[in-house]
Amino acid sequence: MLRTALAVAAAALLAGPAPAAVVTKVVEYDHNGTKLKGFLAYDDALKGKLPGVLVVHEWWGLDDYARDRAKQLAALGYVAFACDMYGEGKTVNHPDDARKMATTVRENVKAWRGRAETGLKQLASQPNVDPAKLAAIGYCFGGSTCLQLAYAGADLKAVATFHAALPAATADEAKAIKPKLYLAHGADDPFIPEKAVTAFKEPLDAAKVKYTFEAFPEVVHSFTVPGADKHMIKGMKYDKAADEKSWAAMLALFKDTLGK
Repeated sequence: MLRTALAVAAAALLAGPAPAAVVTKVVEYDHNGTKLKGFLAYDDALKGKLPGVLVVHEWWGLDDYARDRAKQLAALGYVAFACDMYGEGKTVNHPDDARKMATTVRENVKAWRGRAETGLKQLASQPNVDPAKLAAIGYCFGGSTCLQLAYAGADLKAVATFHAALPAATADEAKAIKPKLYLAHGADDPFIPEKAVTAFKEPLDAAKVKYTFEAFPEVVHSFTVPGADKHMIKGMKYDKAADEKSWAAMLALFKDTLGK
């Protein structure tokens, strides 16, 4: 019996602690009467206050891709909150519907920013989040949303965007930017003309904003999204190398600004 007990104890030591599970939950909240459903993810084995990352979805809505990115971040030790920019967690599949939904939000910049700010507040209010260590990342429409947060002076340490549209800041908005920015861009993205890139950079340079603009050669829109080609839209295609390199650059930015 003693020999058996020792064997069991040895096996337990070799196995180590049980791996912690990433906890996920739907968080319902409200912005000016619009019911929103976000997605929270974190590692419940980690104690104390953790850096928080807001994840903003593409124009398709809060879909599995945005949720999966939140879960990836949670597994790395961040508390991630994928916010809902459309209401009721709505998602669409047809590009015409996506364009309509995204345009409706973008038409009212104050409401657009307000809805994103409400999502950021949900993240900051979580009991396991350090509100002094917040970042935001976004894809396509979501990247533009993160830039709007920065232009509004949001209390962020870092913003990372991936194949985002590039709304140009005014001189005052550029001066209000607090976070360091990382912008991953497909150099051959047909939806973002070179003049838009130039117009985006000019006010940031004038205000001496700290940013890195990384353009990946021969890469087009949606390059971080596996299966982007399924929509059969010319100019949208996944690129594994650009996806992995841009993700690594984002993590390096987080280590620099969030300490993790």
